[in-house]
Amino acid sequence: MRVKSSYRKFLMLAIALVLMSGTLSFAKTYDYRFKVHNNTKQDIKKLQVSEDGKQWGDFDIGSGIKAGATEELVWDKSTDNG
Repeated sequence: MRVKSSYRKFLMLAIALVLMSGTLSFAKTYDYRFKVHNNTKQDIKKLQVSEDGKQWGDFDIGSGIKAGATEELVWDKSTDNG
């Protein structure tokens, strides 16, 4: 009888953990990432981006992207519509 009780407790705990992990995965937000490859002979010091092709804004690239380098950039969450 004692073994069945322990088994049931373990099973209930396992089910609860599975259900909790499922809800947490839906709540996770994903970053929009993109890569920029500099195929020029000069460093890129400024980058402008636009979602609609009409309004442009500066994208923070820190100290720049060296000639021949590829950098992964992350779209800022402050620009999200939600």
